[in-house]
Formats: sequence, C-alpha cells, structure tokens
Amino acid sequence: MNIRVMSAIALLCLVWGSLWGLVKHSLQVFPPFLFISTRLILAAITLMVVQRVIKKSIMPKREEWKQLIILSGLICFGFYATQTFAMQFVDSGLSAVLVFTMPIFIGVLAHYFLNERLNKQKILGLILGTLGLIAILWPQLHDLHMNVSLLGQVLLIGSGFFWAMSTVYIKKNFASYDKIKLTIWQLLLGGSIILIGALMFEPIDAQVWLNPFNESVLFYISVIGTGFAFVLWNWIVSQVDTFIASISIMCIPILSLFFGYLIWHEPLTFNILIGAAFICSGIVMSSLKIKSQRRHLAYSSGEQR
Repeated sequence: MNIRVMSAIALLCLVWGSLWGLVKHSLQVFPPFLFISTRLILAAITLMVVQRVIKKSIMPKREEWKQLIILSGLICFGFYATQTFAMQFVDSGLSAVLVFTMPIFIGVLAHYFLNERLNKQKILGLILGTLGLIAILWPQLHDLHMNVSLLGQVLLIGSGFFWAMSTVYIKKNFASYDKIKLTIWQLLLGGSIILIGALMFEPIDAQVWLNPFNESVLFYISVIGTGFAFVLWNWIVSQVDTFIASISIMCIPILSLFFGYLIWHEPLTFNILIGAAFICSGIVMSSLKIKSQRRHLAYSSGEQR
C-alpha cells in the first residue's frame, strides 16, 4: 500500500469518524428522509460543479445507466436510507460500530464474486465479528422483545451489508471508471427518488432549514462527509483489494464511539466496549493472513530469482 493510498485512508477515517455525531444531531432537527435526500443531492451537485471545472464529462454513456441505477439503489436505499432511519433510535457511536461490520460481509462476498479467497483467518475473523455483534445486542437478546432500539440495530447491520454489496459491485463493474462521475450518479439517482417521497410525507419547517448552524452542519455532512468522502472511498477501493480497503478504515467506529462519548455524552456500556473489541479484533485478524501471504509470495519470488 503506497503513501497516497495510506494518506487517503487516514483522511477518510478522520472525516467519517467525526461524521456520525453530526448526523445524529441532524436527525434530531431535520425530517429524516428530507435530510438524507438533501444530503445526497447537494453532494452530487457539488461534484458536478467540480467535474465541470476540471472539464471532464458528467453524463454517462447509454450502456452505463443500468449498472449505475443498480449501484445507486444499493447505496442510497440499502445503505443511506436504512442507516438514516435506524440512527433515530441508536446512539451515533454504536451506529458506527454496527455499520462497520461491513468488512465481515465483504470477506464473504469478495470470496464468491471477486475471487478474494476466504481463508481460515478470515473465517476466524468472521466468528469474532459475530461474537461482537452478539455482545452488543445481548441486552435485547437476553430479554428478547421487539422494540425500536433492537429494530434500529438490526437495520444498521443490514445497511453495512448493503454497503459491502455496493463496494463489491463497484470493484467488479467500475474499477477504472471516473470516480467523481461515478459518485455523482450513485448519489443523485437514488437521492432524487427519496426526495420525491419525502416531499409527499414529511413537513418542511423553514426556520430549521434556514438556521445558520444547521446549514453549516448540513454542508459539512453533504459536501465533505458524503461527496468528497465517497469519491475518496471509491478511489481507495479501486487501488487495493476490497477486503484490505474495508479493514483499513476500521478505526472509524472507535473514533465515533470516542466522539459520541466526549461531545454528545453517549454512554459507553460494558457490552458495547466488549462487542467493539471483538469486531475490531475479528477484522484485524482477517487482515493478518493477507499480509503474511504477500510476504511469503514476495519471499518465494525472491528465492526463484
């Protein structure tokens, strides 16, 4: 992994690590689906301006629309809309931990669709990640009854699964595609449909939308935390294996737990800490074999020379 990729990963972790608490705040003042659709469309429009300034094409070719529509559905509805709805009932730090089970799902999906083999250490990582989920959900599982908190946690895990699906789909179909153009349309297509539905069912309070603080938070979440960050993520995925890319950003839920506790005064219960430790351990464990295999291949090729 070269210095450009490592720098991009570090920057992405900082941006996304700071984002979860701000999203949680926004969901307390904005209607959820108006918020998410505005976030996606504003990010896409900003990237359109950037694409025009650097004099690159914006419109996809006719044969590209089908794949872009599928990708937009995965990311906008499966990931963003599900996550936004669920975060109304779950703290921001815990939300990040649950969504970032995404690398566990990628380990399985990449095995079948990208020929990134699921070896023994990846399987051990999956087991540790599953134990982490059980630890986090244990209070609800111990006294099982359906409530909005449990529903929110399950939906957040589901959003992580859809993020994994969209990442694998990008790697398989858009590896060499213009990353800004890709991000524009993956956000704009689904975001526009969500906006139509939101305008039909959610109220619009002008005082909320014209509040300077709310506007600045929305700008940061949309332009930096969504548009810029997803261009960066799509580029990282194109540079390294999907599993390595997903593992490399696993400090984000830890940062989110820290910011949630420090800034938003969200509780860090023992089962959340244990669960987060298991999930992160599982993901790190899954990555070690990849590194050791690469060292072994490099050593073998050196011997042959």
